[in-house]
Amino acid sequence: MKYIKHILLLFAFVLLQICASAQISADEQLALQFYQNKEFDKALDYYEKLYNKKSPQVYYQPYLNCLLETKDFKKAEKIAKKQIKQNPEQVNFIVDLGNVYFRADDIEKAKTTWETAVKAIKYDDQVFAVANAFQTIRQYNFTIATYFKGRKISQNNYPYSFELADVYKLLGDRIAMINEYLDILETQDSYIQSVQNALQTSFANDADQKQNELLKTELLRRISKNPDKTIFSELLIWMQIQQKDWEGAFIQAKALDKRKKEDGNRVMALGQLFAQNDAYDVAIKAYNYVIEKGNEVYYYTNARIELLNVYYQKVVTKGNYTSADLIVLEKNYMTTISELGKSVNTILLLKNLAHLQAFYMNKTDASKILLEEAIEIPQLSATTQAECKLELADVLLMTGDIWEASLRYSQVEKAFKYDAIGQEAKFRVAKISYYTGDFGWAQTQLDVLKGATSKLISNDAMNLSLLISDALAIDTNEAPLMLFASADLLNFRNLDDKAIALLDSLNKTYPNHALADEIIYKKAQIALKHLQYNEAAAFYQELLKNYGEDILGDDAMFKLAELNENQFKNIEKAKELYQQLMEKYPDSLYVVEARKRFRRLRGDAIN
Repeated sequence: MKYIKHILLLFAFVLLQICASAQISADEQLALQFYQNKEFDKALDYYEKLYNKKSPQVYYQPYLNCLLETKDFKKAEKIAKKQIKQNPEQVNFIVDLGNVYFRADDIEKAKTTWETAVKAIKYDDQVFAVANAFQTIRQYNFTIATYFKGRKISQNNYPYSFELADVYKLLGDRIAMINEYLDILETQDSYIQSVQNALQTSFANDADQKQNELLKTELLRRISKNPDKTIFSELLIWMQIQQKDWEGAFIQAKALDKRKKEDGNRVMALGQLFAQNDAYDVAIKAYNYVIEKGNEVYYYTNARIELLNVYYQKVVTKGNYTSADLIVLEKNYMTTISELGKSVNTILLLKNLAHLQAFYMNKTDASKILLEEAIEIPQLSATTQAECKLELADVLLMTGDIWEASLRYSQVEKAFKYDAIGQEAKFRVAKISYYTGDFGWAQTQLDVLKGATSKLISNDAMNLSLLISDALAIDTNEAPLMLFASADLLNFRNLDDKAIALLDSLNKTYPNHALADEIIYKKAQIALKHLQYNEAAAFYQELLKNYGEDILGDDAMFKLAELNENQFKNIEKAKELYQQLMEKYPDSLYVVEARKRFRRLRGDAIN
């Protein structure tokens, strides 16, 4: 019986403790609720109770804030002093005491107290606590003084430059902010990435042009003052790249290359960047700079090759070339190949020259001879040899030698059955069947390629298969599709005027055919090929208006958005179109890319 009595007493004691805890929890919840609703007079009663009975350390700050908001400065002073006395090493409580005086309009006493707080800092770990306390109450000048005290204590082992720069940014003092970033680079080059990350937001869609001008001016001043400190030149080059000031970046890189005797290493890397961004003229200057150093320089051969690649992109890929441009480009190829020889190192030059001759200069015989020679070059990798065979097959197809082209494609397909290049060859075999009107056999091969490991080939195969099946779904008459395939082949052969004429004829002969949207889309592709952006946009708009619900609707909308973004610089329209694509075509293959571009144009931070 006595044992049961003990158990009951213990149970009652535990129950009382649980009830007490529940009561405190209810107090905490009510205190927080009133505090968040800014009903500080109501919250004060609860926080005073919690502070006195439960944990002064935990409830000190909300209790102090309630006292300040209800203007009970005497009690606020009392608890702040109590915290200072109980925690002499936590200097940030002195900041709180100064804030009590400040809120009570005793400004001089507040400043004196805050100065005492800064002077009281003796250790590195006190710096951040005090600085954060000042920053919380927006006393930014004292925050700066705290970091300077920290710099003195650490004897510049940690200069607090990034923290100071953040405060100067809050104050709108761009010059001081910039100088903090550059000062740290003055002593420690290794901080370059951190500085670039901090400055990155200055170059987004809402670029801070004034700040960027100040940064550029200060960088140029420091470069002039201390030319041997190359980290500032590197930062300036990075800045110019962010601003797409390709010419400026090249000038600085050239100067840095000479100063550091880099033999063109940095300039070569920038040349590739320029070319990727269609800054062909600056890329040409970059490669010519390396070439002018002479053939004893390590990068000489690569520069010669890359220079021709840039000329090739500028003249051919961009579409705005003349016959004279082609002749000069061909001559440059021949001169370079003559100097460097026909080898594994120059195989891309040979391949590009052959393509230029066949598809742009009507020199198919010369192109075929060059490709046959390239295929026989010793030590050529099997994959590169296969690429040359595919190019030769393309030339044969262009000249009308369809069966020989098919044979070459098939050789590559069999040799690389499970590789991407073999799947590409198989796709070109299927296209020959399509060009020649053997649509059934073409679809058989395309169905296999829908499962290709290469997403690009898989998508191409699926699109061509759908084109064939849609064209023959209702009307089994193959004549319209045969005309379209012939126009497609003419487009492949760069006979675009004839292709357009055939497409127009197809429209007139078979009005409202299932191929109507494909005809418009093909015309848009041809217009783009010749940089006729307005015409291409008009075709895409026509397709969206009349056939927006059909299979090419999302393609047309994405291309139209691209034109508005990149060519017309109509960012708002581009954003609108990307958003429409995501909403109207949620299953489109373009959705992921459209979402990424929409967010970038909106100014979101994207990794």
